[in-house]
Amino acid sequence: MKLTHFEDAMSANDHNTAHEEGHTGPVKTPGQLLLTVFYSFVIPVFGIIALVYFVVSAPKPQAGADNSEKAVAERIQKVGSVEIRDANRPLKAGEEVYNAQCAACHNAGAAGAPKLGDGGAWAPRLKTGYDTLLNSVLKGKGAMGAQGGGDFSDIELGRAVVYLANKSGGKLTEPPAPAAKAEEGAAAPAK
Repeated sequence: MKLTHFEDAMSANDHNTAHEEGHTGPVKTPGQLLLTVFYSFVIPVFGIIALVYFVVSAPKPQAGADNSEKAVAERIQKVGSVEIRDANRPLKAGEEVYNAQCAACHNAGAAGAPKLGDGGAWAPRLKTGYDTLLNSVLKGKGAMGAQGGGDFSDIELGRAVVYLANKSGGKLTEPPAPAAKAEEGAAAPAK
């Protein structure tokens, strides 16, 4: 059977129509494809920018939102500070320093601290001598933090060491006051 020109064209048209009808997607031209690809990248970028803007612009409570004078002063204080004490004040006695700073742990034996009056626990410590005991107090040892630089001078802490040691079986002599040391040096004969 021989096809005419008209039937030939119909057959070609049917083929193109069948091809177009089989393709049912929304993108029909290369221009539409380029726009689809472009917007598939641009829309998520703007979405991310919008989310970042939303998170950044939301009001957040600030650290130390308390704006009282005391809170502001604490936030802007200098790192170091100078504390001026009366150098001529009378030195505290060993028992007074012990009761104020040491008794909390050494009366109860807290955190392994040897108790006041426990000769057995203090005997090996007393053998090390006054200087070693004072160094332990000033710099800290075991669970006991450094006590130097606090409310009491090193001499006052030394007096507390002597008080504690002597109440626990030691026979240490109390350190003299700094002025007494200077007077002893001046009173000593020159050789």
